[in-house]
Amino acid sequence: MKFMQKVALAIAGIALTATQFAAAQTLLNASYDVSREFYKDYNAAFVAHYKKTTGKDVKVDQSHGGSSAQARAVNDGLNADVVTMNTTTDVEFLAKSGIVAADWAKRFPNNASPTTSTMLFLVRNGNPKGIKDWNDLIRPDVKVIVVNPKTGGNGRMAYLAAWGYVRKTGGTDAQAAEFVSKLFKNVPVLAKGGRDATTIFLQRNIGDVLITFESEVVSVDREFGAGKVDAIHPSVSIIAENPVAVVERTVAKKGTGDLAKAYLNYLYSDEAQEIAAKHGIRPSNQKVLTKYASTFKPLQLFPVSEYFGSLSEAQKVHFNDGGQFDKIYTVK
Repeated sequence: MKFMQKVALAIAGIALTATQFAAAQTLLNASYDVSREFYKDYNAAFVAHYKKTTGKDVKVDQSHGGSSAQARAVNDGLNADVVTMNTTTDVEFLAKSGIVAADWAKRFPNNASPTTSTMLFLVRNGNPKGIKDWNDLIRPDVKVIVVNPKTGGNGRMAYLAAWGYVRKTGGTDAQAAEFVSKLFKNVPVLAKGGRDATTIFLQRNIGDVLITFESEVVSVDREFGAGKVDAIHPSVSIIAENPVAVVERTVAKKGTGDLAKAYLNYLYSDEAQEIAAKHGIRPSNQKVLTKYASTFKPLQLFPVSEYFGSLSEAQKVHFNDGGQFDKIYTVK
């Protein structure tokens, strides 16, 4: 009898272990460079929420890099369950390959963008060059650090924000092209991604101003200590959506479709929107955005569609090989 009890207990233990193993799914999020700290906190909140609501354990892994580089990695076989990018073109690139759904932008609220950001300037403490607006970035005494628009959404948004500034202030496309050309002549080295740009600016001590996402202000203070940089809000900047999508190819293989949807849906929750705001990422929830009004100073913001039609059209005209960017900048 004792022997049979031991056998029964052993079988029950194996069954329990198998159940626990099956429940502890792993999800991989491929994301853009400067979202590391946000997703570190968000993942912890999601894991706790998922355990509380389903009783199941889940592990979330992250992969970070330039937004376009991440999209290419997923296209080339990186088994991410979800992508959380900073430009829609990177998700559209995956949609064209059938890796994410063709109607991905309709799968979640706000065109599948739970948060947005915009482009600000970071200058050295005390703002020694007196930089206040985009016009200052084409002065001969100013060196600008920016992400390569060919490899990262951070760089594309910086480029489009500068172009849009000229248009918003009454200039023509020809004048905008001339202005952006002058700006990139002041760029000593192009960064691969947002975090690389911050490293070049603060650790390698290159440049007088860094054009980057608003959220990087919070990250810099946390990583390098408050007081290293001043944030400059230009008179005009761009709305940068942060689109998300389920990687259908991966979830079909892993059986993680429901988990991936739950992960992305939770980005719209009050808790996640609060976490985003604390990391300097603009929440789509207006109540939370208002609560953090001191963080998100009012700016004259314009959507990509105002001057470029869409990001896809901007990609073709400005960033594809042989496009406008290639005409104004030669990689050094």
